[in-house]
Amino acid sequence: MTDTMTAAPVEGTRRGAVGPLAGPRITATKVAANLVLLVIAVSFLLPMAWIVVASLDAEATLSFGLPDAVTVDNFSAIMTPELTWLPLWNAFVLSAGSAAITVVVSVLAAYPLSRYRMRFGKYFLYSVLFGTCLPITAIMVPVYALFVQLNLLDSLPGTIFFMAATSLPMAIWMTKNFMDSVPISLEEAAWTEGASAMQALRRIVLPLMRPGIAVVFIFVFVQAWGNFFVPFVLLLSPEKQPAAVSIFAFFGQYGSVAYGQLAAYSLLYAAPVLGLYVLVNRISGSAFALAGAVKG
Repeated sequence: MTDTMTAAPVEGTRRGAVGPLAGPRITATKVAANLVLLVIAVSFLLPMAWIVVASLDAEATLSFGLPDAVTVDNFSAIMTPELTWLPLWNAFVLSAGSAAITVVVSVLAAYPLSRYRMRFGKYFLYSVLFGTCLPITAIMVPVYALFVQLNLLDSLPGTIFFMAATSLPMAIWMTKNFMDSVPISLEEAAWTEGASAMQALRRIVLPLMRPGIAVVFIFVFVQAWGNFFVPFVLLLSPEKQPAAVSIFAFFGQYGSVAYGQLAAYSLLYAAPVLGLYVLVNRISGSAFALAGAVKG
């Protein structure tokens, strides 16, 4: 009895000793974490601030500094059909075309993977996922030779189909996950009414997973919009190159760069993507809400 009574105060004293030290340690950890996050935020925000400031500076340089006089001459210089509007249109055609083809093919590929239990379905999905690990630079040499043999070099449709093929593996995985959230009982009810599998897909599944389809479309669109390497290799004519390739016009010889015009062009080039990011955040939220509703 005496040992028990004497041990309890010692244990309480030890716990009391640890308590006051835990507070400063947690506070120091939070301060260190906040400092690290602040450094990371400044690392991302400083280049963005340079782009905005340099676009309004007629004598912009690589160093960051406020301009002596704010001007829009950089925007006036780049707003020409050959330099801005035609490349932006080509980028839109490439991105929208590849996104539309990818969405259609991914829906058709994800439907049997989601609705039917196949023996090799899991291995097929892993092989599709392996396709996302292949670097595009490793396959461009045989692709270039194939395009030459098929007479598709410098062809917008051929480039669109190839860009759609490179985006298809990830699109199939995303589409299957969205399609799994739609209960199959709704399709079974349609089958009892005489609807075929394709009719049930078109009339039942696709309307319910419309937000998910929009997310996949925007995901592929943004990827194709920023793709530089594929159009640079497969498109030779200047009038067919997208904005990601035409940005080379601001890099002159001997290392000279028109920094102000480059910054202004970057703002115009990034504006559609920023709008799509805002849109995809809203759509993805509604898509996840839909997934939770149908599962519940």
